[in-house]
Amino acid sequence: MLTELRIQNFAIIDHLELEFGPGLLVFTGETGAGKSIIMDAVEMILGGRADSTVIRSDADLARVEATFKLSGPERQSANEILKREDLLDDPNYVTLSRELRREGRSIARLNGRTVNLTLLRELGGLLVDIHGQSEHLSLLDVHAHLGLLDRYAAVESRLSAYRETYHRLQTVRRELHALRQAQADAERRTELLTYQANEIETARLRLGDDEELRQERDRLANAETLASLAQQALTVLDEGTPESPAATDLIGQAAQSLSKLSQIDATQSALASQATELEESLADLAHALRDYLEGIEYNPKRLEEVEERLDLIHRLERKYGGSIQSVIAFAVEAREQLENITHASERLAELETAESEALNKLAEQGLHLSQKRKEAAGQLSKSIEIELDDLRMASARFAVDFQSRPDPQGVPVPDGGRLAFDASGLDKVEFLVAPNPGEGLKSLAKIASGGETSRLMLALKNVLARADQVPTLIFDEIDQGIGGRVGSVVGEKLWGLGHQHQVMVITHLPQLAAFGDHHWQVQKVILDGRTLTQVTKLQGEARTLELAQMLGEVSEGTLRSAHDILQTAQAFKTGQNQVRK
Repeated sequence: MLTELRIQNFAIIDHLELEFGPGLLVFTGETGAGKSIIMDAVEMILGGRADSTVIRSDADLARVEATFKLSGPERQSANEILKREDLLDDPNYVTLSRELRREGRSIARLNGRTVNLTLLRELGGLLVDIHGQSEHLSLLDVHAHLGLLDRYAAVESRLSAYRETYHRLQTVRRELHALRQAQADAERRTELLTYQANEIETARLRLGDDEELRQERDRLANAETLASLAQQALTVLDEGTPESPAATDLIGQAAQSLSKLSQIDATQSALASQATELEESLADLAHALRDYLEGIEYNPKRLEEVEERLDLIHRLERKYGGSIQSVIAFAVEAREQLENITHASERLAELETAESEALNKLAEQGLHLSQKRKEAAGQLSKSIEIELDDLRMASARFAVDFQSRPDPQGVPVPDGGRLAFDASGLDKVEFLVAPNPGEGLKSLAKIASGGETSRLMLALKNVLARADQVPTLIFDEIDQGIGGRVGSVVGEKLWGLGHQHQVMVITHLPQLAAFGDHHWQVQKVILDGRTLTQVTKLQGEARTLELAQMLGEVSEGTLRSAHDILQTAQAFKTGQNQVRK
């Protein structure tokens, strides 16, 4: 429910901060005082249209902010949206804000972070429903009617079972579609996959092949240079020349000298050992060089083979992936697809059987669901017409229209045909009304706005209170076109609705206002030459005086009437509370 509302520089509102609780909240005041402006601000914060004309003349921007407590069925849905957008701070509260600047720029925020208007509307639609002069009417959304009817009919378990079958059918149909597509070009696919798998498998690739071949190619291509360099090193190390003795000979001589030295001076034995080790290391190096030199191969044919092998690997990598690992994986996948195509007929038969069984099950569940909906629709229509009778719309009629559509791919029904279906069932549902005699039933989404619409909404809301999950309902001038006697009935209905929802009402009728659990007076005042809206919470004598002013000029008679109206409303509420206990 809405707990706090802050409005700044919006129309004739300079600065306003309000705190709200549960129950029926009433706003009264003279025409033009700013009551509907407050509701316009709420509508803007829910993502409604707004332009710079609403900004107070001496300000550069208008700002509206609202905090909502999440405590009912809306809590889970709202938190899911906030988690999805990484905006969840406190699972029990959410803050919506909207800022409008003079140049026309609009900024929407959720929990202090900037968001787009679409997200603001999505979340706002879960929190508030505005009825009356605005266009933010959830009950006028045809797509919402089926959900409301289902919650009224209490078919959640049946709908859940239906949807489980529906999703299973969709899974089967997706696989069937893919398999049939594959089968349609099976011959071409088989030929291509076989060629691809054979091409890769014939190459007998191993991980690391390419690196080993590149190293061998470098050795073969540079055999002469490698042999020359190795021979040069070997000559210096072990063979020597007439002009220069071999390094091994020189080191050997040094080792002999140091050995004799250490025999005389034992403290230098370490030097003799180092020289001996160096002599042995040079001998090992020379031996390794001779082995390497003998292994160097002048083999143009082998070089050609290596080049061809590397070229083959590069071509396969270009065709089937950027590495040998990817090429090998491609071949494995090709063989799996060939296996699937080979056994496609068997799998196709299995899936067709599964599809038929799921369709039959879905038909059974869908028809039972439709039956329960139609039974509930009849009860819903009667209940709403009773409510409309109480609201002095005795001639109004209400009905739920059910439509179904033939579909050759749909579920089978007893008459031999097939009906279209979706995740919600076999039915398309729309609420119909006939507000006046002789007009005939029309789509609820097409009826005229005004007091008649508001009363119809009130009747619907009262009956659907348990089904409707929107926590805050706002009725803007619901008393349009009705008198005091009907106003009392409307007050009773709204007060009763306040036990399932937070209900905010703008009214000019004292008989309705008397039922409020909380009462605010909205006044237009002039301060320092500027027109401002002030909002005051009324209690006790101040509330009696406001009701008297609503009845006419304040006098002993109007004060007495206001007192009587309040007592009558209080007596009704006390009696109803005792019944509820």
